[in-house]
Amino acid sequence: MEKENTPFIPEIKGRLRSNYIRVPEAIRDCSGIRIMGKLIKSLLFSTDVAIIRNTNADAVIAVYPFTPQPIITDAIILASDLPVFCGVGGGLTTGKRLVSLALHAEMQGALGVVVNKPTPNKLIGKLKKTIDIPVIVTVVSLEDDIKGRIEAGVDILNVSGAGKTPEIIRHIREIHSAIPIIATGGSNYNAIKTTVAAGANAVTYTPPTTGQLFAKIMEDYRTGKSYSGHGKE
Repeated sequence: MEKENTPFIPEIKGRLRSNYIRVPEAIRDCSGIRIMGKLIKSLLFSTDVAIIRNTNADAVIAVYPFTPQPIITDAIILASDLPVFCGVGGGLTTGKRLVSLALHAEMQGALGVVVNKPTPNKLIGKLKKTIDIPVIVTVVSLEDDIKGRIEAGVDILNVSGAGKTPEIIRHIREIHSAIPIIATGGSNYNAIKTTVAAGANAVTYTPPTTGQLFAKIMEDYRTGKSYSGHGKE
């Protein structure tokens, strides 16, 4: 539902591409983060290029639980029509290899790189001296060294604390009121509103899997219904 006094926004849809993954409207209430002139409020957490090509999110955060490989980064950036933030390691993948992966991601067109919690602050400093796109560090608990991250030059903090995410955001805001924060927002309106109210500037949304989407399509086909599309505004 549109808010009162919200200007009318004309919308144009393709005949064959009107169905797409819609991020929850509650995300639009956050301030966003302006990066290289682009205002980012919603980030789609996915490496599935079919889903990435069919969403109304502002950007993609492409991190995955394997050793980062340039060919994966290249494929996602090539396929995406959205800005991409690429995971470059920080756990098993560290040191010169991580810096090289980050530089490669920048050269291929990534808008930012994401490093994991174990990344040493000294390595964040090396990244900042090497690349010219934002360095984003993942924060998972209240015990993380927020001050040390900020002093090392991190550009954005990516909070992924499950149910404790709003509490972690508030903790960060007590340390630094202006550091940009991306946070996981959950899947429902109230959870996202709580995350935004805590101080998140942008919110990550995890879309349904391809399998889940196909299950809905197949059920519609079996019952003779016309396919109804994905997501709700």
